[in-house]
Amino acid sequence: MSVFVGIDVAKATLAVALRPSGEVFEVANSPAGHRALAQRLRKLTVERVLLEATGGYERAVMAALQAEWPVVRVAPHRARSFATAMGRIAKTDPIDAAMLAHMAQVVDTPPAQPESPQQLRLQSLVQRRHQVVQQRDDERRRLQQVQDQPLVVASLKRLLRAQQAEIALLDKAIAQAVAEADRQRADRLLAIPGVGPVTAATLIAFLPELGQIERRQIAALVGVAPYNADSGGKTGLRRIRGGRAGIRRVLYMATWSAIRAQPALNQRYQALRARGKCAKVALVACMRSFLGQINAMLRDGGQWQPTPA
Repeated sequence: MSVFVGIDVAKATLAVALRPSGEVFEVANSPAGHRALAQRLRKLTVERVLLEATGGYERAVMAALQAEWPVVRVAPHRARSFATAMGRIAKTDPIDAAMLAHMAQVVDTPPAQPESPQQLRLQSLVQRRHQVVQQRDDERRRLQQVQDQPLVVASLKRLLRAQQAEIALLDKAIAQAVAEADRQRADRLLAIPGVGPVTAATLIAFLPELGQIERRQIAALVGVAPYNADSGGKTGLRRIRGGRAGIRRVLYMATWSAIRAQPALNQRYQALRARGKCAKVALVACMRSFLGQINAMLRDGGQWQPTPA
C-alpha cells in the first residue's frame, strides 16, 4: 500500500506523519535523526514526502531523503490554506504533520529538484550578499538622519566601509561559486544585455528550472504571470501573485537595465505606456517577456539573439 509522508520541520525536531495509517512520530532534525527517518521509511512503500519551507531548516532533511523518494516542498501559506480548507483550526506539530501527509496524498505537486553541493554553496553566498546589502542600505538611510551627530556619523561610516569591503569579498566568492556550479550557463546569461553577475548568480542558484519548462510555467514560478479575477459578468483586473520573490526582485532591476539596452524591449515598454498602462504594469509585462526570452535561449541551447525592434 502506498504511503504518504508529511514532515513538520522545526529547528531541533521533525514531526513525521504517515498516511493512511495515521501514525505520527518524532525524530531529531540532525544527521542522526535523518538517518533514522530514512531507515524507517525504507520499510514502507513511500509514494511522496511533503514538507513546508521553513527558512532553511528543511534543507538538510530534504537532501537526505531526495536520493530515495520524491520530496515536495510547499510554501507555508499553501499548507495553511489547505488546513483551513479541510477545517483544521488547531495547530500543533503532530497535527501539522498529519495535515501535510494528507496534502501529500491529494495535491499533485512536482517534487523539488535535488540541489548539488555547488548550488547550495552558491545559494548561501547569494543570500548572504543580499543580507549585507540590506544592512548597508539601512545604515545609509540612518546616516542621512543623524548628520548633526558627529560620533554617530563616524560610527556609521566605519560600518559602511566594512560592509562595502564584505560585499566585495562576497562578489569574488560568488563569481567562483557560479563557475563551479555552471560556468557555461553563467557565460550565456552574462552575454545578455541587462543581466549582470548578481542576476546570473541568482538565476543559477534559485531557478534551476530555467530552460527546462515552458514560458508560462516559468513566469508563474517567478511570480510574473497575471491571474484572472472574473466572476459572472464581472471582468476583474489581472494581477500577479506568489512566486519566488528573491528572483522577482533581481529580475525587476535587470529588466530596467534591459529596457535601456535592448531596443525591442524598450519599444514594448513605451508602447504599453502609450496605451495607458502604468509604469509598474508595463514593467511587469516586460519582465515576463524578458524572462521568456532567457528561458527560450537556455532551452534551445543557443546564444542570445535580441528580438528585432
